[in-house]
Amino acid sequence: MTAANHRPDGGELLARTLAEAGVEHIFALHGGHLESFWQGCLRHGLQLTDFRHEASAGHAADAYARTTGRLGVCAITSGPGFTNAITAIANAFLDGIPALFIVGSPPLRDVETNPLQGGIDQIAMVTPSVKWAHRVTHTERIPELTAQAVRTCLNGRPGPVLLEIPIDVLHIPVDESLVHPPTGLGVRTTPAPAPRDVAAIIAMLRAAERPALFVGNGIRLAAAEAELLRFAEASGIPVFCGGHGYGALPYDHPLYGKDLALLSLLGMMGQPGVDALLVVGARFGLFTGGRHGTPVAPGVPVAQIDLHAPEFGRLREVRIPVLADAREALHALADAAVGFDWPDRSAWAATATGLKHLAGSLYGAPDPAATPVHPYHAVAAIAAAAPPETIYVVDGGEASAWSHMVLRASASWQLIGAGYHGCLGVGPGMAIGAAIAHPDKRVLQITGDGAIGFHIQEFETMARHGLPVVTVILNNRLWGMSAHGQDLVYGREQRVICSLPDTPYETVAAAFGCHAERVERLAELAPALRRALDSGRPACINVLIDPDEMHPSMPAMVGADNPAENEIMIPYYDNIRL
Repeated sequence: MTAANHRPDGGELLARTLAEAGVEHIFALHGGHLESFWQGCLRHGLQLTDFRHEASAGHAADAYARTTGRLGVCAITSGPGFTNAITAIANAFLDGIPALFIVGSPPLRDVETNPLQGGIDQIAMVTPSVKWAHRVTHTERIPELTAQAVRTCLNGRPGPVLLEIPIDVLHIPVDESLVHPPTGLGVRTTPAPAPRDVAAIIAMLRAAERPALFVGNGIRLAAAEAELLRFAEASGIPVFCGGHGYGALPYDHPLYGKDLALLSLLGMMGQPGVDALLVVGARFGLFTGGRHGTPVAPGVPVAQIDLHAPEFGRLREVRIPVLADAREALHALADAAVGFDWPDRSAWAATATGLKHLAGSLYGAPDPAATPVHPYHAVAAIAAAAPPETIYVVDGGEASAWSHMVLRASASWQLIGAGYHGCLGVGPGMAIGAAIAHPDKRVLQITGDGAIGFHIQEFETMARHGLPVVTVILNNRLWGMSAHGQDLVYGREQRVICSLPDTPYETVAAAFGCHAERVERLAELAPALRRALDSGRPACINVLIDPDEMHPSMPAMVGADNPAENEIMIPYYDNIRL
């Protein structure tokens, strides 16, 4: 057949367009609705990584995008496959992650016939949780609309897009001459700040005595780390993050202070706090203390650089709002900064960034023989034994909190997990996505015994695909955050539906073909981790940790740190004021 009369089907057109867009990996779970697409992937060399649950496939696409800044792609079947993936779609949406979700559906001709895996409006269901959702109705338009989906994911504030392609549209062959070619696949908009805004930000920061930078996920997605470092060093201003943005500067850099929330400690220590704040690719909300608990006092002047205008003015006034790409803005700021003499703020920077070391003084020297293991010392032992440039994926409630307290990320791709969605169970899928994205790096998942139960079957996926992800389960036989929250609010005797059995998770992992160990004493943990890393296989280390040890953030999480008489304590949010 000549090129002139070649008749590709929809699956061929979809795979071909994704390959032209630079996509190399597809995260998926098989479904017949997408059969012609799977065949197209084979022909175009797109690597398919298949999972045991669609949510994990979606989380893998998310992690691929988080750790590379490139487009993540997830393909799932109609009906239950789609509904299984909604959590992953929402997680990507709330964190601004560029992921393309491709979903099948019954034939267009069978609308309103009660077909297999149909009967729901997938576009209507997903629209609130994506930047754009579209049902493709003509095969010849698949390349054109796929290109639009790619552009939408990657431009402006990044985020997920869903394309629904009915099975008949995907399988019908069409004349090549009728195909609408993809256009704009390489479009990447990176708006730069206006010179007047750059000048205003420089003036605001130079006039302050204790300025700070607050950075988030936008640094990683814009690949702005080098420009951030250049501006921070030119100005001498310390850099903090919150929830996202870990590793935007190397952990040991003298201007890196880790969590913005740590600045709240200054007031407790009787020291003055931040008096000017520049926010880049980060948002006010959950990771800045919510509505009332911000670690930066009301009235402090704020400049904010973001690609999403509705963030300007959320929860507090913004003196200088700048709609711009993080890398372009920091490049302009760094260029401008070198032209000024900046005040010596070395003492302020040392005080502010030194707060990140306080956690190490809270728990004293570890007892190697102690059983069960203290969670802080467990994570510290993991971090000490892990290879340099390990990618950490954290999952769970208190397991994530202990991990974020201890782990030292020195690159923006090095520490990931759920964000604003507060989603448990992201770990296995994200770990697989990170391993596919970075085959030259070790991937280490730290999770809780509650969280691992959501998608424990993905140990089989790791084994089948030969991915040597090491999973450490901090097993306190509890839904820890729930149990400790109930203890604080109602008393321990009022605990309800938060206990878990001492399940041998390592046995489950071994049955799936993984290296597996159980650890009951701290002294056993580092050797077990080394054996797991050396095994060359996916691994599970089940560590029994002390169920009575509560993360120090828990009182604030449940409003029990300083409740007023006219307040009702509620978990996770500001107390209800009567």
